Amino acid sequence: MNLKELSGRLGLSSTTVSRALGGYPEVNAATRQRVTEAAVKFGYQPNKRARALATGRSFNIGHVLSASNKDQLVNPIFGDFVAGVTEVSGASGYSLSLTVTDPGQEAVVFRRLKSEGAVDGIVLQAPLMDDDRIALLHDIEMPFVVHGRATHVTDPYAWVDVNNKRAFERAAQFLLDLGHERIALVNGDEAMDFAYRRRSGFVAGMATRGIIPDPAYFSSGEMTEANGYDAVSRMLTLTVPPTAFIMSSVISAIGARRAVQEAGLTLGREISLIAHDDDLSYLSNRQTVPMFTAVRSSVRDAGRHIAQILVDQISNPTAEPENKLLEAELVVGASTGPLQR
Repeated sequence: MNLKELSGRLGLSSTTVSRALGGYPEVNAATRQRVTEAAVKFGYQPNKRARALATGRSFNIGHVLSASNKDQLVNPIFGDFVAGVTEVSGASGYSLSLTVTDPGQEAVVFRRLKSEGAVDGIVLQAPLMDDDRIALLHDIEMPFVVHGRATHVTDPYAWVDVNNKRAFERAAQFLLDLGHERIALVNGDEAMDFAYRRRSGFVAGMATRGIIPDPAYFSSGEMTEANGYDAVSRMLTLTVPPTAFIMSSVISAIGARRAVQEAGLTLGREISLIAHDDDLSYLSNRQTVPMFTAVRSSVRDAGRHIAQILVDQISNPTAEPENKLLEAELVVGASTGPLQR
């Protein structure tokens, strides 16, 4: 399908359709969304070379990944996120360019991508609480959107984040309502801003009942199946073990389930568990009765929002940075139950 045919199906001029796909601000949001959805539905792809010559853009979006985090490439959460980004960016004619670099060399790569005109914008993931990459991207005038937030960065910047603090506060309160008080948090790497917010939410939720969590009930690290298994196995051997766990990822929750089974306990009876980030295409938790009770958020949906904000920012770089806070949904599954006295 070419531009003329797509325009005819929509009853719009070719100029309007072209500008809508390019993210031009003079096209209203409803029309831009309608055009983008039609382009995906009918498989329309703009002529990238012609558009690059006409606009001086590369029509590439950059994603720079440190080699220390290269395992993300096989992580289904990362896969769903990239799928969301490319779904929306691709409809506007952008490709996603992934660069894996040595640890500590991201700044060098950002500057090179800018000087070469290799990308028109950057998707920034896994922000630290005080992340100097944000100031750098501002300095080199590279459009960017952060997946998450950096608590200690005060300058305005575009971001899309899930309300991690509220999600984990609700998770703690849900378990408290079931009678659990010995609740453990198996968190992500707490150098990352999202993990800090999740811990803050968990502590706040416990505080609503006047409970200060036992320090032995905290664990943080890479959110893998093996780490989830190790953390829960260790805590279940404590003299006074937790009766419930909140896991920062559905992947680590799978490891936790294995640890509970090996301890001869039943998930949802002797042990309760709540997982986060369960809305994945590869690891579905959407059965009639979900395997896990979860604070559900779609990382693919976050990727879609980030791509749209970035495309809009590339087209209108002087606009105010856009922020979007997504709320997680509490879904009750088979992994939680009342405290067994």
